[in-house]
Amino acid sequence: MYSGDGRTIHLCIDMQRLFTEEGPWPTPWMEKVKPNIVRIAEAAPHLTVFTRFIPPPTPEHVEGTWRAYYERWDEATTARLDPRLLDLVPPLDRLAAQATVIDKKTYSSFGEPGLLAHLRARGADGIIVTGSETDVCVLSTVLDAVDLGLRVIVVEDAVCSSSDEGHEALMMLYQKRYSQQIETATTFDVLSHWP
Repeated sequence: MYSGDGRTIHLCIDMQRLFTEEGPWPTPWMEKVKPNIVRIAEAAPHLTVFTRFIPPPTPEHVEGTWRAYYERWDEATTARLDPRLLDLVPPLDRLAAQATVIDKKTYSSFGEPGLLAHLRARGADGIIVTGSETDVCVLSTVLDAVDLGLRVIVVEDAVCSSSDEGHEALMMLYQKRYSQQIETATTFDVLSHWP
C-alpha cells in the first residue's frame, strides 16, 4: 500500500440512497459493508472521492441501449425519482464536504472526465476502490482504471452487489484473472498502510 502522500486516492463508488431499500435498485449488502467504507473514508476524507450515479431526466434524454434501460427503469429517472435518493448514505454524506464528490451518468466513474482530471491534478497514480456494485459500476470503473495504468486496490469487504453470485464471480476474476493489475485487500489491510 502507498502511504498517505496523496498518490493513492480512496474512490468510493455510488454509496447512495438510490441503492438502499428506499430506492428502485436495492443492494442489500450495502448495510453490511458500509461500516468498512466509513472507516476508510474517515481515515482520510481529503483523499476520498465519492461518485454519485445520476440517471437522466427521462429515457428520451439518452440513446441506444441506455434508452431501453431507462424505459424499463422509468421510476429511476430524475423526473420521477425523489431527489433525496441521489444523496450519499449517512454517515458518508457528512464527509462529503471534506472530500470530493463527482457525479456521473455511466457505470464507469471514468465516464466523467472530472475524475481523471482530479487524479492527475493530485498526482495520484493509484485508487483504493470501495462501493456499489461489485459487478456493475465497480467492475466498469476498475477496468477503465487498469486501462489507464493506475494501481487498483479493490477492498473485498467494502464492495457490494445485489447479486451474491455476481459479487463472488467478480472477486474471483479480480484475484485470479487480473492479479497482475488488480489487487484485493481487506479494510484492515488498507487501514494498516494507508493513509
